[in-house]
Amino acid sequence: MKKYFRALLLLILTSTVFSSCKEESKTKEFIHDHGFPNLSPNRENLNISVLLDLSDRINPEKYPSPAMEIYLRDVEYLKSIAENFEAHVMNKKMIKINDKIQVFIDPEPSDNTLNKKLNTLKISFNKNNVTREEILQTCKKYDSISKLIYEAAIKDDNYVGSDTWRFFKNKINDYCIENDYRNILVVLTDGYIYHKDTKIREGNKTTYLTPQEIRDFGFNKPGWKDQFDQQDFGFVTKNNDLNNLEVLVLGINPDVKNPYEEDVIRMYWTKWLEDMNVKSFEIKQADLPSNMKKVIQNFILNKEERSIGTIKK
Repeated sequence: MKKYFRALLLLILTSTVFSSCKEESKTKEFIHDHGFPNLSPNRENLNISVLLDLSDRINPEKYPSPAMEIYLRDVEYLKSIAENFEAHVMNKKMIKINDKIQVFIDPEPSDNTLNKKLNTLKISFNKNNVTREEILQTCKKYDSISKLIYEAAIKDDNYVGSDTWRFFKNKINDYCIENDYRNILVVLTDGYIYHKDTKIREGNKTTYLTPQEIRDFGFNKPGWKDQFDQQDFGFVTKNNDLNNLEVLVLGINPDVKNPYEEDVIRMYWTKWLEDMNVKSFEIKQADLPSNMKKVIQNFILNKEERSIGTIKK
């Protein structure tokens, strides 16, 4: 009888080791096929949020982009973000998995169908509810569902702007920041901020920025930076408690008629994010998704890997 139990135990252990090796082999294959680096299994828990700017910047008729339409670029950016999230979770030991990814639109869509689609993109994994197959569904969901969201917004053709400023003021702390996580917010935007119901001006600071304001402020000629600094221009800041958040701004798309436009937009965002005490941030101009893949990977995966020695095990 003892020999039987020993044999059974040996069979179970062998099966477990074989299964574990098989899963590890599949993980390495996934990492290799997608060009991701080998990552430490002791990585921090990730809490990734994405804020979509569904203003008229995505309108292909108003702002055509011959190389690739803006909304299709956004979809590919979202897909790349999801791929990096997958790679992160796939590399972790199962017992350490506790990671989240989600998408926000502000203001929230009035269309209940769109809200249901957004809810589908709110995904979390932990050691009790994760399988390799479920992890690999993340990118597929972000690819197909985000495309439906953008197509619905374009078809609706009711662009009231994106309330990015109010999202940072009222919602970001509750929705995007959690203790014991590496909190990342990716903002997909052209860099301009406008919503019809959020127009506040305090001195030379505003809650909005459009090409018209940039021209009105005189930021389309030499000397604009001195004026910006000396007269305290920028966004109104009502939240300075974001020291546990990293922000990646993707898709800056300045009006080409003003050679200083991109620098002005960067200056507004840089000053605003610094005033809010954001832990770290990067601001990137719109580019083809094939070029942006490395940027996204460096921010989500490689940035943490370089500091992995400081992570508590």
